[in-house]
Amino acid sequence: MNLMSKARTGKEAAAAGASVADVERGHLLDLGPVSQSTVSFFTGKGFKVYSEDVLRSWKSHLNAEEERLRHAPAGTAAALDPASLAQAFLDANLSYPEETFHAVLAWDAFDYLEGELLPRVVSRLYSMLRPGGVLLAVFHSRMPEQFLRYRVVDGQTLDLTPAAAPLVPQRALQNRELLNLFSAFRSSKTFVGRDQLREGLFTK
Repeated sequence: MNLMSKARTGKEAAAAGASVADVERGHLLDLGPVSQSTVSFFTGKGFKVYSEDVLRSWKSHLNAEEERLRHAPAGTAAALDPASLAQAFLDANLSYPEETFHAVLAWDAFDYLEGELLPRVVSRLYSMLRPGGVLLAVFHSRMPEQFLRYRVVDGQTLDLTPAAAPLVPQRALQNRELLNLFSAFRSSKTFVGRDQLREGLFTK
């Protein structure tokens, strides 16, 4: 499976995507919007696919907190601090037992998650991966101008489709930040592609 911009094919970044597709069946978690094409591709390889659109879930969580504050009687409600807000989100989302998944497709979600939430999500995903499991992520080398949805077309093609962004991008992670963020993983590889996109493959 190659990652490509608006139908990216060929050898570009093939190694990272292939490492996910070459996992022999098991449980896979997709953190983007549900794509029937992606589901069909991985179920055809023997995976049981779970989908959880983490960015839209986080947006809904923030909206619910804003609504709570808006309707609370004056002087009776306080905004949650960022750490508590992040923890409250994880108390209600990504609630899978440890070592459930053989692979996680995070796409570019890490570029959109807020500061207090980002390391907590990475830690949660690490705990949910089985030993030897892999996490595939995409990182922008500069702040993205357009939100993209990722759809696996076949074993050699990933379609990137512009879509309405559920959140504003928070950062463009640099190499040192990536190493620190994923330091718990046994190994990591990054592959530079076109259009300021990098693939990261992290193995537990």
